[in-house]
Amino acid sequence: MAALPTIAEFADGVRAGDRAMLARAITLVESAKGEHAAAAQELVQQLLPAAGKAHRIGITGVPGVGKSTAIDRLGANLLAAGHRVAVLAVDPSSTRSGGSILGDKTRMARLGRSGQAFIRPSPTSGTLGGVARKTREAMVLVEAAGFDVVIVETVGVGQSEAAVAGMVDFFLVLLLAGAGDDLQGIKRGIIEIADMIAITKADGDNVARAMKALATFQGALAILRPGSADWAPPVITISAQANRGLDELWAKIVEHRDRMTASGAFAAKRRAQAATWMHDLLQERLLAALYSDAALGRRIDELEEDVAAGKRTPALAVAELLAMLGLVRQGLGSAP
Repeated sequence: MAALPTIAEFADGVRAGDRAMLARAITLVESAKGEHAAAAQELVQQLLPAAGKAHRIGITGVPGVGKSTAIDRLGANLLAAGHRVAVLAVDPSSTRSGGSILGDKTRMARLGRSGQAFIRPSPTSGTLGGVARKTREAMVLVEAAGFDVVIVETVGVGQSEAAVAGMVDFFLVLLLAGAGDDLQGIKRGIIEIADMIAITKADGDNVARAMKALATFQGALAILRPGSADWAPPVITISAQANRGLDELWAKIVEHRDRMTASGAFAAKRRAQAATWMHDLLQERLLAALYSDAALGRRIDELEEDVAAGKRTPALAVAELLAMLGLVRQGLGSAP
């Protein structure tokens, strides 16, 4: 097996826009191998100053809503306008292999053929809400490679929407009129975290239904308190097939960034997201430390059985584990 490039080689290649090196760098930060962790973090640290200038857009919607088609068409429009577009598609994972099971490049044919676009499926590998564990690091890498629009596509299930909304600048929810999305969207509270709602496939016989859905969601948003005093989430209709409404969609994204930047909310949100990233990593590393000690691992299993059987409260079980972890951290060995 060929040796990995050095950190300097990785960093130089990514900054130069070398797509092959970028792909290998993302593979490095996604690696679950312990020996790759330090190198991955050093690489992200080196590239961090070159990142942060891109539009970060999260897009979600249930399967069948037309996410990939909309992203492909929007991306093609942006390429024509001189942008460079990266798509991080957070995919469901195969329960056997842990790999992505969606063919992103075939689903986004226009972007897949362009040298100014980069599409990367990120297997979720069972993490909370279906969000890839290393999506934030991948965002840093593609931004350092010169992509000025980064789209994170979620699977549209579970808690992935909230997680992705917490790492992007603008969160777009795609809904399909006449498919039960009206009630579903309100039930899941997704409109409370949306920066914009777009009713998809507003063409042909579906135009009337799309307009009805638009009115429904405009009414729903009118009675909700906006997440920001600087922005009231709009509702629009789009047709990716006819390339209609996507220019308005992009104009709204740009308008949102301009307003948030002018008020200082944009920079404040980015700072808060960086702090959240740190806390998420801290939680992940603490859990990894907990499970890496053999004695602790055995005791976790025993305590889990006690809690499930009603023999011990969850609070007492956690208190014991924290005490044991404290002993390990102080180098006094594992508790018996």
